[in-house]
Amino acid sequence: MSATDTARVTAPGRARTGRRPAPVRAAGRPSPLTARRRRLFWPLLLPAVLVYVVFFAGPSLYTLWLSLNEWAGAGPMTFVGLDNYRRMFQDPTFHHAFANTLWIILGVGAVTFLVSFVLTMFLRDMKGRRAARSILFFPNIVPSVVLAILWGFLFQSDGLVNAVARAAGVSEPPNWLGQEHLFSVIMVGLVWTSTGFYTTILMAAVDQIPPELYEDCELAGANALQKFRHVTLPLMWDVVGVCAVLWTISAVKVFEFIYAFAGAAGQMPDTGVWNTALYTYGEAFASGGVPRYGSAAASAVVMLALVGVLVVLVRRVMRRDSVQF
Repeated sequence: MSATDTARVTAPGRARTGRRPAPVRAAGRPSPLTARRRRLFWPLLLPAVLVYVVFFAGPSLYTLWLSLNEWAGAGPMTFVGLDNYRRMFQDPTFHHAFANTLWIILGVGAVTFLVSFVLTMFLRDMKGRRAARSILFFPNIVPSVVLAILWGFLFQSDGLVNAVARAAGVSEPPNWLGQEHLFSVIMVGLVWTSTGFYTTILMAAVDQIPPELYEDCELAGANALQKFRHVTLPLMWDVVGVCAVLWTISAVKVFEFIYAFAGAAGQMPDTGVWNTALYTYGEAFASGGVPRYGSAAASAVVMLALVGVLVVLVRRVMRRDSVQF
């Protein structure tokens, strides 16, 4: 074999195709697509950053500064340092409002997720579950103020709840709208308005679980509770964690339902049913008094810190390795 023939055989990519090999890109030099992406990064990101700074970061920093001042909404501010926080933490009304907020987060949240899990077990195999989801989700379409008014009609002395109680043999039903039962009725109403939302999200996660896993459980003789414990809950655990974070954030901000249900026309509800959101509103728009925007801002900062701490705790508690199926 001649030298020319040897070169034809050994030259990579040239003996068979007759084409030159693709040129090797210089080390460290990005491709044209990567370069275009880098040029578009800031132009596309900048509007979102501006919206975040203007509508969230800026007002949050201003609220923090306002919490260190005394201000009635007009006139100059007076810097008072941590006096607003000191007065707030010594206020029994704030103590009660903070306790009510924890009751909503933990108590109402636990019952809401328990009911959502039970509904998830039944809806998975139920015929017409799409219609059932729509019915459960309906309270989230209606404004909270309307739901609060409806809830008040149900628990009036001559409302549907007392009518059912009298039909069941209770001669003197409780005064549900009295101060001793009012906050309990509010918590039940929050469970009612929230369960459909989280059930819908959890059912969306359940729909992604392969049905073969449930068929294997049926062959093994597992009941509905065992299927939920060993299949459904582990495979939708990440979605449960997201729902827990969403609930924590929304529970701290509950306002319209309590205000419309327990308050009178143009008047704040009794302080016994206040949460931190209503306490903040009461400080900022005190009826018959001078508004205390500094104290309201301090309460808002505490609410933000509470949300941050609880979200971090929830994420740590519910963190685990991902499950593949």
